Amino acid sequence: MVKTIAEINEKIRKGTAVVFNAEEIIDVVKEEGLKKAAEKVDVVTTGTFGPMCSSGAFINTGHTKPRMKFQKVWLNNVEAYTGIAAVDLYIGATQLTDDDPENKIFPGKFSYGGAHVIEDLIAGKDIPFRATSYGTDCYPLKEFETYINIENLNEAYLFNPRNAYQNYAVAVNMNSNRTIYTYMGILHPNCANANYCSAGQLSPLLNDPLYKTIGIGTKIFIGGAQGFIAWQGTQFNPTQERLANGIPVSGAGTLATIGDMKQMSPEWIRGTSIVGYGVSLTVGIGVPIPVLNEEILQYAAVKDEDIIARIFDYSEDYPNGKPGYIGEVNYKELKSGQITINGKEVPTAGLSSYAKAKEIANKLKEQITSGEFELTEAVAKLPSPESGLKVKPLLLR
Repeated sequence: MVKTIAEINEKIRKGTAVVFNAEEIIDVVKEEGLKKAAEKVDVVTTGTFGPMCSSGAFINTGHTKPRMKFQKVWLNNVEAYTGIAAVDLYIGATQLTDDDPENKIFPGKFSYGGAHVIEDLIAGKDIPFRATSYGTDCYPLKEFETYINIENLNEAYLFNPRNAYQNYAVAVNMNSNRTIYTYMGILHPNCANANYCSAGQLSPLLNDPLYKTIGIGTKIFIGGAQGFIAWQGTQFNPTQERLANGIPVSGAGTLATIGDMKQMSPEWIRGTSIVGYGVSLTVGIGVPIPVLNEEILQYAAVKDEDIIARIFDYSEDYPNGKPGYIGEVNYKELKSGQITINGKEVPTAGLSSYAKAKEIANKLKEQITSGEFELTEAVAKLPSPESGLKVKPLLLR
């Protein structure tokens, strides 16, 4: 049986669409069989909630009087990029405040940055704003200070170049006798802990590993609002080695996402401080997968034990760009709280929240069944594993 997105949307409008989240669908397929379940189910909802460094926001403040062409801008002492137009700016999630008092007290804490500015704006807070300029005949003003609030901005929207990584590394500190501080969190000496960052069986691109339905123009849940996939994400790597079920064994696909901050909630967009590394933005994303046929449902019913991640040494190999990995582990093992590496029992911890990912998948499910959220056809496909597209390093020349 083959369905179309138009047919599924008609069911959504009538209130008859059958929707399950990506955890629930595993039991549905097991109990009813793939063929019967594919006939019955219309949509599978996915979710992820974790730190996504490659994020940020475009903002248009409106013009000052007299007019000003922003050359340098700070939002609550965090510098934003202004090389766009007179009063457009982009604030990156990982940009640090120019003067973080907590960083002076405890070097490496990094308590505030662009991600926190974004969260504060979404929360409706007044944000100190300062701008400087060289002045021109048409834009004569050279200095300006005020407060901005999201309600008074013309536009404020997230445009995140790389979100929702399709699988990722498991990080350990294998060859160092000191604690190291990484974007994967604190890693203790001699492989004393292992950190990972994925929702596993709930994660969007792990439920559509070959990008059969998720593409450019797909409508998504982002930060509590309805947004879209704008393009393939940066570092998109579809030719990553894959298992027989299509799942990549390490980082592969990524999504560039966009959404209106004025419709978002700080419950689903959180500024995050990573000790010793910097600042990131924890983003909540949910993607619906239309069940158009049995093949798509089979991918969407993937289980944690069928998803493999590779273990990498972040003390020596990763920072020096050395190839190779220590071992492999599945997500059922990772979520158990303990894995075995070279015969040693190692406790695990996830940087992403499975509980919040499930909340997102359920919220999206509710929005679809209530008719608030209809699906969209992708206007273009993401590059396939057959595309030959690979991530290239920056070479010294």
